[in-house]
Order: sequence, then structure tokens, then C-alpha cells
Amino acid sequence: MGTFLMPSSAFGILLPQFPVVSLGRPRGQFHLILRGSSNRKRRNLLTGNWQCRPRIIAASNRDNFNDAFTDDEDGFKSRRYGKSEMKKDKLTEMRKALSEAKARQEALEKERDQLLQEFASSEAKQKEDADSIFLGKEVTVSELESDKSLLHQKLQETVEEKTALESKLVLTKQDAIELAVQVEKLAEIAFQQATSHVLEDAQLRVSAAETMAAESAFQIEDQIRKSTEGTISSIIEESRDAIKEALDVAENSREQAMKAIAAFTDSISSIDAISSVQSENIKLQGVARDLEAQLLVSKSEFNRMKLELQRAREQAGAAELRANNAERALLESQELRRENAMEQEEDIRSLLQKIREEAEERKKVLSKAFKDELESIKAAVDAAKETTQSRENAYMRRCEALQRSLKTSESALNMWRQRAEMAHSLLSKERSEKEDNEDDIYIVNGGRIDLLTDDDSQKWKLLSCGPRKEMPQWMERRIWSIRHKFPPRKADISKALNSNFKSLELPKPDKVWSIAQEKLREGDILVEHVMEKEEIEKKRKTLERALQRKTVQWQRTREETKLEPGTGTGREIVFQGFNWESWRRQWYQELALKAADLSQLGITAIWLPPPTESVAPQGYMPSDLYNLNSKYGSVEDLKSCIEEMHAHDLLALGDVVLNHRCAHKQSPNGVWNIFGGKLAWGPEAIVCDDPNFQGRGNPSSGDIFHAAPNVDHSQDFVRRDIKEWLNCLRNEIGYDGWRLDFVRGFSGTFVKEYIEVSHPAFAIGEYWDSMAYEHGNLSYNQDAHRQRIVNWINATGGTSSAFDVTTKGILHAALHGQYWRLIDPQGKPTGVMGWWPSRACTFIENHDTGSTQGHWPFPREKLAQGYAYILTHPGTPVIFYDHLYEFGMRDVLTEIMEARKRAGVHCRSSVKIYHANNEGYVARVGDTLVMKLGHFNWNPSKENQLDGSWQKFIDKGSDYQVWLRQ
Repeated sequence: MGTFLMPSSAFGILLPQFPVVSLGRPRGQFHLILRGSSNRKRRNLLTGNWQCRPRIIAASNRDNFNDAFTDDEDGFKSRRYGKSEMKKDKLTEMRKALSEAKARQEALEKERDQLLQEFASSEAKQKEDADSIFLGKEVTVSELESDKSLLHQKLQETVEEKTALESKLVLTKQDAIELAVQVEKLAEIAFQQATSHVLEDAQLRVSAAETMAAESAFQIEDQIRKSTEGTISSIIEESRDAIKEALDVAENSREQAMKAIAAFTDSISSIDAISSVQSENIKLQGVARDLEAQLLVSKSEFNRMKLELQRAREQAGAAELRANNAERALLESQELRRENAMEQEEDIRSLLQKIREEAEERKKVLSKAFKDELESIKAAVDAAKETTQSRENAYMRRCEALQRSLKTSESALNMWRQRAEMAHSLLSKERSEKEDNEDDIYIVNGGRIDLLTDDDSQKWKLLSCGPRKEMPQWMERRIWSIRHKFPPRKADISKALNSNFKSLELPKPDKVWSIAQEKLREGDILVEHVMEKEEIEKKRKTLERALQRKTVQWQRTREETKLEPGTGTGREIVFQGFNWESWRRQWYQELALKAADLSQLGITAIWLPPPTESVAPQGYMPSDLYNLNSKYGSVEDLKSCIEEMHAHDLLALGDVVLNHRCAHKQSPNGVWNIFGGKLAWGPEAIVCDDPNFQGRGNPSSGDIFHAAPNVDHSQDFVRRDIKEWLNCLRNEIGYDGWRLDFVRGFSGTFVKEYIEVSHPAFAIGEYWDSMAYEHGNLSYNQDAHRQRIVNWINATGGTSSAFDVTTKGILHAALHGQYWRLIDPQGKPTGVMGWWPSRACTFIENHDTGSTQGHWPFPREKLAQGYAYILTHPGTPVIFYDHLYEFGMRDVLTEIMEARKRAGVHCRSSVKIYHANNEGYVARVGDTLVMKLGHFNWNPSKENQLDGSWQKFIDKGSDYQVWLRQ
């Protein structure tokens, strides 16, 4: 038997106290949980261990009445008490109490089992609720994170799309502006040409451009608005749905937890269950608070994203406003330009109409005057020809008569000369031998001399009468009737002595023969006729020249144009007839007026600016190759300018750009690679390695020019079209040769093919490459640089020359006291001139290096020295327009060109360099010219290797000096 006491304070409630008596071995073990519902306590309860503090346990059975007392709280040792005898009444009571205790115990065990089952089910349900809450929390957080990232991504995509759309809008507006500019250019060209169809086409293009710009702006704005609104609204709706679902899940979890807690509170009456439920409730509240905090964070994040979205909307609205303002400004500017264009168009139309009418009237008047003048000239020429013919016939008849009379006079003079000599010799002989003979006299007898010695002298009879018959009397009478003044025949000496006639005084032979040599004198009829004939001949030639200039077009013979294209005649001096700003004036007309002056100076070829229509006004961004109406003038002005050049024996070199060409239209993907005009090429005419224009041709054979589509010369149709265009320029426009732009961009073999087909008189290629530098200074050895130029000339087969860029670069440094740069280790000039002088075109500046661009200007104070070098050395020198007409170097250039002409220097002349050091440079060019640069103290007499006599032709002191061989 045993007893135990359970304090009510252990449960926190008042419980009835009762004793427990046990007999024998207990059938079961009592289990009681005092506080909490932890796992450790549940395990103790299931294993049958009692843990109640403070408590006292007494136990007994029928076999052994030893009592055992255990104090778990204080750790006292158990005691056993036994009694040998017990009273029967107490035993009965004890058994009754024991049975009652057993009944109570069974009831308690049943109740305990029920509570445990309810507690386990509640705990499982609570655990499931907690798990579902945690899972919902994780799902909600992950959904919020995914929604947040998706929102960021969509916002980023929206911003990027907005940026792309804005850039497209800007590009579209720029394209519209460019189209408007091109339309204005086309309108200007139309005004110049005075063609109505071009004006209508320009108006159509203006309207199309405006329509396209408006449609593009509207589409872009609509796309921006729709995409922005749709994206933002979808993001907001998705975020709202996700947050609402999360809140619903949290709310459901909370309700379930509250229900579980309520059910558990109602069903559990024990202190431990209530405390456990309260602790679980506290935990659930903490979880709910965490969820609410996360929801607040999510709400704040959502609000922030909403603010960002609002800002993006505001920015989009501002961008849209700016776009609208820009579009409005564009429309206003277009409207203003359209009004101005219409006004200008009307003014120009009226002016053109007036000019056209005046031109027609003038044309009619001039045509009529020209026809009348031509008729009068023809009539004058015919009359002059007839008069000349008649006078020539008369002149011929007179000349024949004069020749006959001269022959007769000469024969008579010969006879008289013979007789005079004979008479003179006889008279002088007889007088000297017979001075004492009084019978010997001489008289004049009918033009004869009778020497009378005696009457019977046969000798004198023969001399007086001659070996002829006697003259008939009728003839004598006739003669005496005509020549009655002749003295009568004297029969004897006394009559002769008494005669009044004097003796014959014959002229000397020199005086007689001087008559035949007498020159014509004014006043003679024949002289006047000759002078009149010469004057008529001069007038006839003048009229023929005038008719030839007005009615016959000047043409070169095949022998004159059959020149070597790489060198021309070998004595060419090229003049670049423009600069970077020449397009601002009517340049063809101005340049034509300078043709006579340039020819007189000694220039042989004129390099004209690019003739084709171009995006850039200077002409180096060509578009329509067959449209030759450029900023420099119309095609008629170009033809007139070339004709004027030909009239003064000047070659006209055209600046042709074959490497690249600007497109007229965009492809469907927005790339400018569709060409217009007569040569309507597509992307297949562009090299495939051009990074900007999506060409579909073959790879480039040279360097890429990035500003425009690079033409693929390997295509057969491209080469065929270019050949036809070059032949058109040669035959219809009148060009004599070419200056080839940017030949680095394509192979020289194509240039050879173009030259062999077009047959130019002279061709120059621009192969401009970078020179070698060391530590910022120009390197002495520039062989690699000039080798690249020579390689290109070799690729053309020598059919083209090239600009000697190497010599220009070396002169920049050499003329500043570094003249040693002008000689290479082999004793030759250091540029292309030293390796292939006949194909080297030397120059000082051009429109790229000088003018208003100034990419590589030559030192201004060294220009005279530079020209003294290239104009006295082999190669083909090129003179820049600015230097001749704007820099005041006309006298300097004229003097050096005269020295080159007198010395006979040509593109293949030899060069012998005597000195090249810091002080100066001395060289002999050919056999007749010596020149010196710098302050080097030198003259030809000091050079032992230089023979001959030399005369100083130009003396510019320490700058340069030139000597010519006498």
C-alpha cells in the first residue's frame, strides 16, 4: 500500500486531494504532464515516467510490504516500510479506496487519452497551418521578387524601347530634314535649269517627305504611348494581383490559425494545452507581423516602382512634348521654306520667263545678224575672190609681158654691151697707136659707130654696115619717120667735125646690169598691184579664221591626242584650276576667262573640279554621275570652259571620283545603299566588307572610305557602266584626261582597264598615304612610303602617273635647314621622283592640304623655294590656283617656268646632286640647268665636275639661284 499527494499548485488550478492505495504490483503506470507540451515532456509521458515536483510516492503489494519513498525534487533516498500485520478493516477500506482510485484512474486515463488525441490532432493541424503559412510566405516572397524583377525588366525594356523609339524619331526627323535639304537642292537646280518638270518633282518630293515625316512621327508616338501604357498597366495589374493573392493567403492562414486556436482553446481544459496554444498563437502572430512587414516592404517597393513609372511617364510625356515641339518647329520651318520657295519659284519663274523671252529675242536678232553677217562675209569673200582672181590674171599677163620685155632688153643690152666693149677697145687702141693720123675719126651713124680709116677698108665697112643685106628704102623711110631725131649718116670727116652732135658716151657695164637688180618703188603700177594683192590676201585669211571660229568646232587630230597617258607629252605643267571654296561662284565661267593668261604663262594642262552632282558641294561625294550640273556651273558652262581651254591649246583634266558613290534611297532595313539616276545600282555594287552600308558585292581590293558606299569594281556591270561614263566625258563633254580621286580604295588593275578604254592624254592618281615618323619627327628613310605609290603605278601598267606625296612631305622638313633629306643613299632624289620620275607629279599644295581645309599646309615662307625645286626637277609639276592668283607669286612662278622651258627640262631629265647638307642643296638637271637652295656659298665655277660656261638666270639670294648653260 502506498500513498502520494499532488499539490494543486502544480496545475495552476484547485483539484480534490485523495489518497491512493495500491496492493501488489501495479497494473499500470501513471503518466502526468505538469507544464507545456514540449517534445521532451511528451516523450516522458509516453514512457511512463512521472515527473511531478514536489511529490511523495508510497507503494505496497501483497507479496512484499516494503515501502519505498522517493523525493524527486530534493533527492532524498527511498525508504521501505513493512508491516507484518494489518488490520482487516483497514484492508477492506484500502481495497475499496483502491478500486475507487482505479476507477478514477481509468476515467482519468480515458480523459487523458482523449485530450492527447485532440492535442495531437490540434498540433498536427497547427503544424500544417504553419507549414502552409510558411509555404505561402515563401511563395508570396518569391512571387513578389519575380514580379519585382519582371517589373524592373519591363521598365528597363520600356526605357530602352522608348530610347530606341526616340532615336528612331530623331533619325526620322533628321532624314526628313535631309530630305528637305535635298529637296531644296533639287529646287535650286530646277530653278537654275528652268525646267518645270523638275520643279513638280521637287514639290512631290517635298510633300512625300513631309507626309513620311508626319506618318513616322505619328507611328512612333503611337507606338511609344501604346507600349508604355500597356506595359505599365500590365505590370501594375500583375503586381496588384500578386499582392492581393499574398494578402488573401495570409488572411486565410490567419483565420485558420485563429480558428484552430479557438477550437483548441474550447476543447482543451488543461493548463498545458492553453499555454502551448498561446505560445503557438504568439508565433503565428510573429509570422503574420513578418508577413505584414514584408507586405509593407513590397508595398513601398511597389510605390517606389510606381513613382519610377510615373517619372518614366513624365519623361515620356516631356519627350513627346519635345517631339511635338520639334515637329511643330519642323512643320513651321517647312511651311516657311515652302512659302519662301514658292515665292522664289514665282520670282524665278517670272525672271526666267523674262530671261527666256529676252534670250529668244536676242537669239533671233543675233541669229539674223549672224546670218546677215555671214552672207555679207560670204559675198565679200566671193567678190574678193573674183577680184583677186581677175587681178591675178591681169598681174600674170603683165608679168608675162614684163618678162618678155625684160628678155628683149637683156638681149639688146648684151648686144650693146658687146658692141660698146668692142668700140671702146678699138677707139682706145687706135688713138694710142695713131695719134698723128688726122683721117681717123668716129661718128654716130644710125646707132652704129663707123671707124673711117680709108674708103676701101673692108674691115671698117664690115663694122659699119655689118654682114647683112642693105636696108630697103621703104624701111629706111619708116625708120626715119619714127626716129627722125637720129643724126644723119656722115660721109666724110669734115662733116663729122662740123656736126653739132657729140660723140657717144656709153654707160659702164655695172650701171647697165644694175637695172635688172633695181627694186620696186612705190608709185609703179606693178608695185601697187602687188601691195593690193597682199592686203587682199591678209583680209581673206582673217575672214577665214573668223568663219572657222564661228562655224567650225575645234577638233584635235588623232596624232595630237595619241599621247602616253602616264606622261602626256613629257613636258606638261599642270595647273589646279580651283580651291576648296570655288563652288561658291560660277567657276566655269571665271576659269574660262583665264585660259589665255594660263596658256601665255606656259601652262599646258588644267585640272578642273569634279563635274558631277554631289551631296557635298565640292563634288567629292558624287551621286548621279550623268548629272553634270554642279555647284561650279551648268553642263553648258562646262563645255564652253573646255572649248576655251582647247582654243588656247590647253588640256582639260577631269576630276573623277570612282572609289565611292552616294546612294539616293534607303533599303527596307534603313541603310542608304540604293542608287538612282541612269546608273541605278543596288547593294550588289557595294563591297561586302564596308561596315556601314551592307554591301553584297565582293571584298574590297583596297582601303575603305567610311563616309560613303565603296564601289565594287570587280563587278562586270560596274566596270561597263564606268567605261561608258568616261567615254561620254571624253567624247561629248571634251575632257582630255583624268585626275583620279582616292585610288587607295581600289586596285590599279581596274584603273589600267579604264584608261585603256577611255584613251586619256594624261592621267594622275591620288595615292595619299601616311609617312613614317620617329619620336614625332619625320624619318629620313621614306622608301616604304614611295614604294607603295610605285606599286600602285606598277599595277596600272604605267598608264597613269601619281602625285609625289613623298617629295612634298620631305620638302616640309628639308627646307628648314635639313637639305640633306633631299638625297638618298644612292645619290638620287628621295621621293618618287628619284625612282620613277616620268610618273611622278610633284606638287606643293592642293585643295585638301591647303586652301580653307589646311590638312597639311606647306610653310608659307618656303613656297618659293618649294616651287623652285619642283619646277627645275624632272617629273610633272603641278601649280595650285591660290599660289598663282591669290598669294602674289605670279612673277616668281613665271620666272621659274621660263627657266624650265629654256633649259628644256622634261619629266625624264637626269639629276646630278653635287651637295646636300645643312647649308644648302646643289644639283644639275639635264645638261643645261643648275640650281641651288639655301645659303650655301657656291657657284658653277667652284665645281670641278661641272664643265661649260654658265650664266645666272635667277638670283634670289639665300633662297634659291638658277644658272643656264650658255
